[in-house]
Amino acid sequence: MASQLLDHTLGHIACNIPGATRVLHEFHLDFCCGGQKSLRQAAQERGIDAEQVQRHLLSLDGQTGTEEDWRTAPPEHLIEHILERYHDVHRQQLPELIRLAARVEQVHGGREHCPLGLTDLLMNLLQELESHMQKEEQILFPMIQRGGGVMLGAPVSVMRYEHDQHGDALERMVALTNGMQPPANACNTWRALYGGLDELRRDLMQHIHLENNLLFPRALGESVGYQ
Repeated sequence: MASQLLDHTLGHIACNIPGATRVLHEFHLDFCCGGQKSLRQAAQERGIDAEQVQRHLLSLDGQTGTEEDWRTAPPEHLIEHILERYHDVHRQQLPELIRLAARVEQVHGGREHCPLGLTDLLMNLLQELESHMQKEEQILFPMIQRGGGVMLGAPVSVMRYEHDQHGDALERMVALTNGMQPPANACNTWRALYGGLDELRRDLMQHIHLENNLLFPRALGESVGYQ
């Protein structure tokens, strides 16, 4: 397994090794929008040691996963999970993060590390994500549940494209906030903001991963996890 893992895609690794997403998060490897890249390629692009990532991943092998195995769950169960765990949660997360970001920018706008422009970025993400989720809820998910077949190709392509846009927004968020690391002597609001942003990033990446690497491939008859 060790000799082959470097050439497995991040999507496949995330789908098939319990706990792998936590390791990939720690090394800032994009397993959702970038799920088609091999571990070797993704690590090289990040300038990190792929062998080190592999060792962390192999240490998980054989551990009992605490999350449900969504690889074999019926599509309707996975869709229900996505709606409850991610769609509903994002709608709670973003308005509060926007409020906190606006407060930090208003009070600390003159400080060197203040994330100026973060409020606008989050407002745009909320608008784009709300539109995206509504299209899934009203059009794509019902089509999948009805067994849409070849008719799914076009709407899935649109959703994957929009996922890439969400991924770009997350990258801008990370850059703007110094990796969600608050400066020394940051106030509680600033620290709460960055803690919430880190949670949003992890949730949105997992959300996109479940759709890009599990739900959509199965609906289209593709290999799950870009194996």
